[in-house]
Amino acid sequence: SASGASVVAIDNKIEQAMDLVKNHLMYAVREEVEVLKEQIKELLEKNSQLERENSLLKTLASPEQLEKFQS
Repeated sequence: SASGASVVAIDNKIEQAMDLVKNHLMYAVREEVEVLKEQIKELLEKNSQLERENSLLKTLASPEQLEKFQS
């Protein structure tokens, strides 16, 4: 019947629209994940650098200076 065919056509259009939305969201999420991975990498490098600096500063600090940080 004609009305049955139009329901199927509408269902197909809805399915296509949902697929487009899903594909767009997947693409957007993947892009965001890449950005976050890069930020994590940069933060890990910065953290490592700060830990090395901290370690060096601790070796150069006097016992009195170190005591201030432990209280």
